[in-house]
Amino acid sequence: MSEDECRQAVASVMYPEGPKIPALTEAESKVVDAYLAVLKRLSGVNPTQTTGTYTALRAAQALVTETRELRDALSLMFERQEKEIHVRTMEHALRSLDGDRFLPRLGPPEGGAPSDGA
Repeated sequence: MSEDECRQAVASVMYPEGPKIPALTEAESKVVDAYLAVLKRLSGVNPTQTTGTYTALRAAQALVTETRELRDALSLMFERQEKEIHVRTMEHALRSLDGDRFLPRLGPPEGGAPSDGA
């Protein structure tokens, strides 16, 4: 059995459905986590998706913190000489972590916003 066949056999035992998330450096992993956190908070601030100012305010306050963490994660990548972002790998990681779930809440709702009585 070749070395490649051995790796595939081990992978099929460890990951019967295949690995869900691609291998990332520690810094890349922090970028992905922080980016998802920013998307979550940004979706909470969207004025077409929330009806309460308090909820939107809390999301906006948390957005500041999450954005700083994203900046710090990107700075860590840069400091570690990780100068290139591997777009396909990051896209796969975001999709594996269900990053698409935020997309419907980032823009205006399809079909228009419900009537607010104005």
